[in-house]
Amino acid sequence: MKPPSPDTVPTDVYLSFVSSLFGNRKTLFTGVVVHILTYVVVFMSTRASIYLVLCLAFAAVFVLRIYSFRLFDAADKHNFTRADISSWETRYVIGAAATASILGIGSGYAILIVQDPLAEFICIAVTMASMVSIVGRNYGSQKAIDLQTLACCLPIIIACLMSEQLYKAIVSIMLVPFGLTTRAMANGVREFLYKNVIASREISLIADRFDTALNNMTHGLFMLDAHNRILVVNRKACELLNFSHQEQLKDCEFDVVLRYGARHAFIDGSLPGLIQRQMAQLVSGTLSRTLIQFNEDQFLEFSASRRADGVVILIFEDVTVRIRAERKILHMVRYDPLTGLPNREYFVELVKEKLAARSGETQVGILVLDVDDFKHVNDTKGHVTGDRLLVAIGERLKELAGTTVLPARLVGDQFVLFFPNESNESDIDSRVRALHAAMTGTYDVDDNSFRISFSGGYVTMSSREFRPEEWQIKADLALFDAKLRLKGSCSAFEQEMDARYVERQKLKDDLREAVEAGNLLAMYQPMFTPDGSRIDCCEALARWTHPEKGSIPPNIFVQIAEEMGIVGGITRFMINQACRDCVSWPGQVAVSVNLSAQDLRSNDIVDIVAEALDASGLEPSRLHLEVTESCLMDEMATVRSILADLRAKGITIAIDDFGTGFSSLSYLDSLPVDVVKIDRSFVRDITTDSRRFKLLCGIVDLSRALSLHIVIEGVETPEQLALIVENNLADIIQGYVFSMPVPREQVVGTVDSLARRQSGLRHDHVA
Repeated sequence: MKPPSPDTVPTDVYLSFVSSLFGNRKTLFTGVVVHILTYVVVFMSTRASIYLVLCLAFAAVFVLRIYSFRLFDAADKHNFTRADISSWETRYVIGAAATASILGIGSGYAILIVQDPLAEFICIAVTMASMVSIVGRNYGSQKAIDLQTLACCLPIIIACLMSEQLYKAIVSIMLVPFGLTTRAMANGVREFLYKNVIASREISLIADRFDTALNNMTHGLFMLDAHNRILVVNRKACELLNFSHQEQLKDCEFDVVLRYGARHAFIDGSLPGLIQRQMAQLVSGTLSRTLIQFNEDQFLEFSASRRADGVVILIFEDVTVRIRAERKILHMVRYDPLTGLPNREYFVELVKEKLAARSGETQVGILVLDVDDFKHVNDTKGHVTGDRLLVAIGERLKELAGTTVLPARLVGDQFVLFFPNESNESDIDSRVRALHAAMTGTYDVDDNSFRISFSGGYVTMSSREFRPEEWQIKADLALFDAKLRLKGSCSAFEQEMDARYVERQKLKDDLREAVEAGNLLAMYQPMFTPDGSRIDCCEALARWTHPEKGSIPPNIFVQIAEEMGIVGGITRFMINQACRDCVSWPGQVAVSVNLSAQDLRSNDIVDIVAEALDASGLEPSRLHLEVTESCLMDEMATVRSILADLRAKGITIAIDDFGTGFSSLSYLDSLPVDVVKIDRSFVRDITTDSRRFKLLCGIVDLSRALSLHIVIEGVETPEQLALIVENNLADIIQGYVFSMPVPREQVVGTVDSLARRQSGLRHDHVA
């Protein structure tokens, strides 16, 4: 590779070549001393005064060159242009060529003029020796080599040729290949150095890029040799492991560095055993990737690769944020976000883990708790307060459960607890019931105090018999039994409940078929004027006769229908049947049909009523629709709108079972209501309990103040009727004192009978 000329060589390389010319001042000083001493010896030998002049010339050139060297040293080379570098090269070449010219002149003079063999030998020997040194000092400038070689050899050749001595002339010609060889040697040295300079620069550039890339990696990196010593470590590795001196880690043993170097990352300055084993497995190649927790706030994921020469490369990154996110997601998947309790799926996993960890067989228990009347809290205080109540319940549940019971939230207002009974105590039933009892009490939420009770159902079983798919069915059956018996009670699962459950499911299927086929019956309970002289309205009551079980009580099959969501089918049947039957009755008798809460959740009920009236031809004023107070609690605005639409069609709206729900009496003024039916519970014992009688009177007074028509239900005895009539408490009376529910045909007979009686009374009165 031939080195490029100064015009094409890179500027920094060109500067390095020229800078090499101005280096190594000691050889320059040694040379001038040798040259001067040599010529002093020649002068003393030949008495030729020219050599003294040449000594002075050596000294003068040396001084000028030293001065030039110092100027070069003081110059700011970072701002050198190519012209500046070339100018300095020229200065050097002039000084070097001047010294070589003095040597050549001295040698030529000795050959041609002095013709003293000793002088000739001394001068030529020193000149040739200087030419050899030209390669070592001046390889950086081809001009310096060429001019110095020419300045040394040309005077000798000329002198030899002019001496007219054949052998000298022949020998002098040999200086030409010597000079060319010297030039070639210098070029070779310069070419070699040029290659190294270029290679060094490329290596430096690559190393700089590698160092930049290495130290700007988002991953930490260790390169270890076959003896587990650190060859390379980057800045990120030091940051992640709290190393302060990156350069001091090279050639240190990796284990020692980890054990004693990360003072802030490891407890007591040493690696826990698990981390040591994981690192050893990575370095040995047993593991290729692993996650290591260095402390509570730092998770590093390492990956390792091993080369054939035994070098191991460890790359790692901080995955703390990812691990926290994964843990948060896992927590969200496993735990209820409101109460912080395990959810159903995770609860089952925890139960399985606890059962798998034990060696012996014990009795375990599972209790399901349902908050009684929780919907009332949401409806009256809002869902935010309801959620906070659930949080308070969850906190008390965790407090009572302690470390011996596992609590969880199933769904909505239902909670579940697992009693692992690890100590194998025999009183697990009493412990379950004690916890159920302890949950009942007062809960303070948002300046509100709630008296909360829980219906509970539990099942106990052998730990070996636990089946996730069975426990909730059995606990739910027990819970259902508790709700049927008494709110706030707790029932244990019994095998008979399975049979009752199957029977109830069969009853549901039969009821669905009966509703779809219209195999229901409408009975009617007349409502009389207080004197019993006239029937004002008849309440339509649904009846169902099962083909196998006979008559099913309404409180049972209506509740089942509400659970199944098919109560709307019963309502449609009753409205259609009541309208058809009422058309056949005398014109003054109306019919009343009950609506459920499910019927009032959409405007479909308005269309159903309109279709029934159109199909039967019944006047809208003869149809009364009854809603209970509990219906009014669901989506109050929607219910008000539906009732207003029905009332606008001329239909009478009545509130049934008034006083038994949770609504405020103030609702009466804001709802489109015509009739208030006071519940039978306010009539019971009015003849013996003055406080109950006063309460009835107060409700009546309030209703009359709002211009509402008053119906009193459940009047069963003549004494109750007499007291009501005496105090003018009712516009209409409904109860067994006048009539029990009767078929539609009997309504017509009763109306006719009353009409004949009234006619007879009028006739007697006239007579």
